[in-house]
Amino acid sequence: MLTLYGAMASRAHRSIWMLKELGVAFRHEPVDFLDGNTRTPEFLAINPNGRVPVLRDDDFVVYESMAINLYLARRYGDDLGPRDWREDALATQWSFWVVTEVEKPLLLASANRALFAPEGRRETEAQIALRKLARPWTVLDQHLSRQPWLLGERFTVADLNVATVMDLAPQCAISLDPWPRLQAWHQRCLARPAASDWRDVTFSVPRPADALGMLAMFV
Repeated sequence: MLTLYGAMASRAHRSIWMLKELGVAFRHEPVDFLDGNTRTPEFLAINPNGRVPVLRDDDFVVYESMAINLYLARRYGDDLGPRDWREDALATQWSFWVVTEVEKPLLLASANRALFAPEGRRETEAQIALRKLARPWTVLDQHLSRQPWLLGERFTVADLNVATVMDLAPQCAISLDPWPRLQAWHQRCLARPAASDWRDVTFSVPRPADALGMLAMFV
């Protein structure tokens, strides 16, 4: 039996969406990083980093949301997974790309637009982050001008991994209007039935003394 550890209001939502896309049976343990449950001896025996999500597949354990999803795609994915070594490389490329190019500034922009308490928001920080996002979002928009999905004609793990990072944009009223193909693609991703649970999640985070320190809280 597959077991996925991690509350929905964390990066675990990426892997829960993936598991539901695959239609495989799994058990969900909603371990929450905000209440200290990722720091217990029992949990640290599963992931010594004290982070979620973690996937257990019988006696095999893997953590990091993107690695979990790529593993699931390769093991259970059928059309959702890569069909050959080229697609495998591209799925890995887009998964690394979105974490490197998009996730950090989008988290900062989202926190200052919605996730921090109103008194902790700084619009100047949001604007700096949004300016940094313009370049990668233009790259993605241009890529989608040539094909409907990241790897071509079908929805795959690459789309899911990128879309789950992008989810904060509509939740936090960050407009994607300047990138119409990206926006239309993301709406198609979020319209998938397996994404419905994450669409209903709401959460907030306290503002740290150093706003960039907020990244450590999204585990």
